[in-house]
Amino acid sequence: MKKKILMLVCDGLGDRAVKQLGFKTPLQVAKKENFDFFASDGKCGLMDVIAPGIRPGSDTAQLSIFGYNPYEVYTGRGPFEAAGVGIDLKHGDVAFRCNFATVDENMNVVDRRAGRINKGTEELASALDGMEIDGVQIIFKDAVEHRAVLVLRGEDLSGGLSDIDPHGEGPALESKPLVKGAEKTASVLNRFVKKSHDILKDHEVNKERSVQCLPLANIVLPRGGGVVPKAKTFEELHDMKAACVAGVTLIKGICRAVGMDVLDVKGATGTLETDMLAKAKAALQALKDYDFVYVNVKAPDICGHDGLVQEKVKVIERIDKMLGYVKEHMPEDVCFVITADHSTPLTVGDHSGDPVPILIYGGDVRRDDVKHFDELSCAKGALGRIRGRELMPILMSITNRAHKFGS
Repeated sequence: MKKKILMLVCDGLGDRAVKQLGFKTPLQVAKKENFDFFASDGKCGLMDVIAPGIRPGSDTAQLSIFGYNPYEVYTGRGPFEAAGVGIDLKHGDVAFRCNFATVDENMNVVDRRAGRINKGTEELASALDGMEIDGVQIIFKDAVEHRAVLVLRGEDLSGGLSDIDPHGEGPALESKPLVKGAEKTASVLNRFVKKSHDILKDHEVNKERSVQCLPLANIVLPRGGGVVPKAKTFEELHDMKAACVAGVTLIKGICRAVGMDVLDVKGATGTLETDMLAKAKAALQALKDYDFVYVNVKAPDICGHDGLVQEKVKVIERIDKMLGYVKEHMPEDVCFVITADHSTPLTVGDHSGDPVPILIYGGDVRRDDVKHFDELSCAKGALGRIRGRELMPILMSITNRAHKFGS
């Protein structure tokens, strides 16, 4: 009998030894009886989401976990972000993920996230949307907090550009064409960024932020430009009808791009305040109609990027409460997977190449001797150390969906 799959991916969950935690990881010190329940009654291991030592982006990581080869299908993060905010891309469009950011009078970036602005971004985006530069239409839409999406639509455009976002403090960069034929696109992008500063620096939203002594969202920094990738849908690849529960624009976009239904869940914000219980309830309800349900929780990654040690521990404990609800209400014919898309160590403040813990629970899954869900305990599990692209074939076998190789 074929089983269904419920997959929970905790963004940035993996970590390293933290001095403030007695040189343990947040997973090792958090109170998480439900994480440990599933680990004790399941099969555990470690996963190199792309390959050993490779630092995954959130986009390439999701593709790998879904069973795709990111080296073949990945064209840039922008198209996924665009899909996530509901922009229907056309052939020839070039899409970018963007940050509202703060620059000083010398155009030096002093805050890449404009204080994680979460109010007024719709008005700021509206001021930039719809302009035209050198015959190229500008489509601009805000996303979650400081994030936004830019789409360039016109003739003779191309992907293959360097980022304007410096990915840290310092001068805002100038985009350069990395492939032949991208010169026009780079020129339009650079002019758009200049115009964004000219328009936003005197915007009413920023005047109010100045009064409140908040960082100004006075420029847009694009990065991750790309065109729509060509790939089979998730259903074509795995013969499963799939749905996604997420709050982050990028995750929604990736899932839409591979043909999953993205469910609208009230309270799923993609922030630290996201309603985790609402996500769990929606996912379990979705299992009635779908073969594969994917749930993403962004909060651990936010803590890792911002160096919030105790908050990351608390987030894990909040996720554990969500898992308590799943434990009480999950149907018996479901294979449950808990893992992460990458590690975001508090000591690094960014993604790392450290493998992430993973567990598979349900039915007749072989059970190992692991009793705790953390980076070191799971390393002793029966699943061993796998790569992200190997996860779906393993799950297809466990759920009796794999095709026989040979006669």
